[in-house]
Amino acid sequence: MASEVNYHDYLQLEKILNAQLPESDKLNMPAHDEMLFIVIHQAYELWFKQLHYEADSIVAIMSKPALNDNSPELQTVVHRISRMVTILRVLVHQIDIMETMTPMDFLDFRDMLRPASGFQSWQFKELEAKLGLKFEARHGKEYYTAQLCPAHVDIIKQAESSQSLLQLVNSWLERMPFLKEGADETFWNNYKESYRSSLAEAEKNNLSGFDGIFVNGDAAQNNTLSPSACRAALFIMLYRGYPLLQLPFQLLNGLLEIDEQLSSWRYRHMNMVHRMIGTRIGTGGSTGKDYLKAAADKHYIFREIAQLNSFLIERRKLPALNQETEKKLGFVS
Repeated sequence: MASEVNYHDYLQLEKILNAQLPESDKLNMPAHDEMLFIVIHQAYELWFKQLHYEADSIVAIMSKPALNDNSPELQTVVHRISRMVTILRVLVHQIDIMETMTPMDFLDFRDMLRPASGFQSWQFKELEAKLGLKFEARHGKEYYTAQLCPAHVDIIKQAESSQSLLQLVNSWLERMPFLKEGADETFWNNYKESYRSSLAEAEKNNLSGFDGIFVNGDAAQNNTLSPSACRAALFIMLYRGYPLLQLPFQLLNGLLEIDEQLSSWRYRHMNMVHRMIGTRIGTGGSTGKDYLKAAADKHYIFREIAQLNSFLIERRKLPALNQETEKKLGFVS
């Protein structure tokens, strides 16, 4: 018979509660706020671990050769993406706690941390890669792993060489032909005309990108999403009111929310750093606020999905679907 589970032992509290070792205490130069600094960053890394756990499970489901778009598995994917979004919101709100520390409080121990830096969070860089941030799209890619140990660099490189969530979403979308061959071309020709008529004069340039995204593929942009995947994603956004498309829409919308929360976290972090150290360099040698701003502006992982919103039209102008497609999307016998 198994022994009874003890709360303290189950949570390994002996290890966790004794894992805060302030540098200021070691040097006998007490800095009260260093404990807060350590606890918050340890909490970040624990939440990163949970984000990896959720992302890995989503990737495992999305890697299957076929995924029923009204199945419990897809519901699980949507649910776990939603959980990731909620965790990311918590990461943003943790900055509120960090900002109870004043710049002078931080200076009490800041120089003792060199060259340690949040820039060395290999878990966060690995998570970005798993979600779909490409190496060539990174800001500062020439040195973003320079301060990491070889084992952590290998972990990130492995993530970059594996299929990302964005790539798996592309494959999933490509398996979703909503219209039969022939009807598909007719629908998109009609839709392009409806889109053309919906554009204001100042928006006419948008039309030039339509074929590049939905027909030919814009090779110059090095996109992950293929034209057929883009058509499927836009179709889901346009007709999400149909029962069969509600879960797929929630999945796509959840990915955009992940990007939104990551962006919020980066900008809050950037503003906090500016408040704490102004224009000084980071403890790890980065340019501090300037680096964080450039990364925040560039590191949108699901940008290709977000850009599809530029090609939506008003509901009243949507092309009518044929009877067969309506039946399939609405579970009508």
